[in-house]
Parts: sequence; structure tokens; C-alpha cells
Amino acid sequence: MVNWAIGALGALLVAGAAYWKRSLSLSGAAAAILMGTVYYGAGNVFWFGTLLLFFISSSLLSKLGKRRKADLELSYAKTGRRDAGQVFANGGIGMLLVLLHAAYPAEAWALLFLGVMATVTADTWATELGSLSRRPPRSVLTGKRLPPGTSGGVSWLGSAAAAAGGLLIGAGGWLLAQGAGLEADGLAYSAAGLVGGLSGAFADSFLGVTVQRMNRCRVCGRLVEVGEHCGQPASRAGGFAWMSNDLVNLSSSLIGGAAAWLTAALL
Repeated sequence: MVNWAIGALGALLVAGAAYWKRSLSLSGAAAAILMGTVYYGAGNVFWFGTLLLFFISSSLLSKLGKRRKADLELSYAKTGRRDAGQVFANGGIGMLLVLLHAAYPAEAWALLFLGVMATVTADTWATELGSLSRRPPRSVLTGKRLPPGTSGGVSWLGSAAAAAGGLLIGAGGWLLAQGAGLEADGLAYSAAGLVGGLSGAFADSFLGVTVQRMNRCRVCGRLVEVGEHCGQPASRAGGFAWMSNDLVNLSSSLIGGAAAWLTAALL
């Protein structure tokens, strides 16, 4: 019960500070408190600390170049202030893996978790830093130039940011595993974070341009994720009606988790 109490207190402090800084909405803060409690209560500092690495680094990057990103965020289904849906889309699979590890301890759960967190970190870093690139992104499918903020667009800056985010989770996860007394190989964990993060981030871009629901603004003609743009309802322009941004995030996280586990297994 001590671990659960520590997890609840730590999650309350972090989520409360994030809500005060407007990084989380009220529903997002509630979801983060629940998630943080489970991560530490059913896990340990490895699980909880890796979650914090993602959340704190991504929240800080969301504030970088805020004015330049303001116009682009009008096209995104989710903005820098995360709600409950976004919190669970980013950390819900990890929470399930924590519980599975508590019930059936195995390193495979930790490696899958590492890949999931590397994916959401890499994707968030790619979005936050890639949107500041002076060069327009290119389609992950065709290589053609796209307007900044278009789903499925990638850039060299964003890709480098994705690699850095994945590597941070891999190396940071290894250090946290050491602190938790777990047996972990530094090279395997770092490589798993890097490969898992890049695989998941590019999968997110691919799914975003192929199956995610996209709408077209009837006023400015821009392709957007939101249902309303320029003060008018947007019309559907592609993808499946049920494939939301949160479902894309969940799917890409599974891909990144599998890639991380396979990478570590090969090493």
C-alpha cells in the first residue's frame, strides 16, 4: 500500500503542476493522477520515471515557439493542453503493460513498454520541433511538399527530434531500471528506444495520411484534423470516419512497442 500512496501523491503533485501550467485540462489531470498512481503502485520507479520523462520533456517542448505554432494548432485535433483522451492514448497501453508485468513478471513487458513510451515521445518531439522547421514538410508517402501542420508530413528536423526522443526514453529507461534494481542491458534498451520511437513515429505519420479521418476547411481549403475551421464546419476529405487521432496514436504505439521488443531480442 505504501507504493500506491507514493504513486498517488507523486501523480497528484505532477498533474496539479501541469494543470496550473495549462499543460493538462481538468479531465487530463484526473486521468494523469489515475495513471501515475497505477504506474508506481503496480510498478516502480522504472515505470513511473519513464512516464515522467515523456510527460515533462513533451510539456516543455510544447511551450517552445508557442506563437509560431498557434496557427498550426488550429488544424490539430489535439493541442499542447492534453485532455483525458490524449492522456490515455499516450499512456493507456503502458498502464496495461504495468499491470500485466505485476501479474506475470517478464522483461518482455518492460521492453514493450519502452517502445510504447519511445513512440509517444518521438511523435510528440517530432511534432513540437518539426513544426518550427523553416523548410516545409514532405509527404511520408509521396515525398511531395506539404503545408506545415499537414498530417503525414515529415521533415529532417522532425525526424531528428523523433530519434532524440526515442533515444532519451531508451537510455533514460535503462538508468531508471538500474535504480529499480532491474537487470537491463544499456545497449539493448537504448537501441530499443531509438528503433521503437522512430518506427512508431513514422507509423503515426503513415496512418495519419492513409486512414485517419481528415477534413477540408470550406473557407481556406486547408486539410485539418478538426471538425471546424475558420469558424465553419469542415467537410470530410479522407480516411475512415471512426479513425480519430487518438486511435492513430494507440495503433502507432503498438507498432513502436513491437519494434522495440524485437530490437532488444535481436541484440
